[in-house]
Amino acid sequence: MALSSRFALDTAAVVAGGFLAVSAMAFSAPVAGWIAFGVSTAAAVTGATGTVFARRDSARAGHAALGVVGLWSLIAALVFAGPVLHWLVFADALALAVAGLADLVAHETSTERVVHSLEVRHTGGASALSEPASERHEVAA
Repeated sequence: MALSSRFALDTAAVVAGGFLAVSAMAFSAPVAGWIAFGVSTAAAVTGATGTVFARRDSARAGHAALGVVGLWSLIAALVFAGPVLHWLVFADALALAVAGLADLVAHETSTERVVHSLEVRHTGGASALSEPASERHEVAA
């Protein structure tokens, strides 16, 4: 079973958002701003790359949202200073985590996910072999 690149990117965004939220509260504003600059640059680049290489429109939209949040965070880290930067880093961290979680939810609830079906059969004699196809039951797992 292979790991989906969409799943990996979204999970990385959630982890990066959590890391930035903790960094915003643990470090001073200038240090948190530079950490946010680095993490946001990575989020913007991976979001843009994911948007370019995604095959489905829903994946493109999710990656584009991550890229936009990363780009805004990158710009905010360079433009603002002081307490405003401190709270913007925190808010941008939450936005990055929420965008990643939203895309994870969209990925898991979409029709591209595999649904396993189970066919129920009777173990009786000839009646099980002659059972019409309309009486078979499918159970989604």
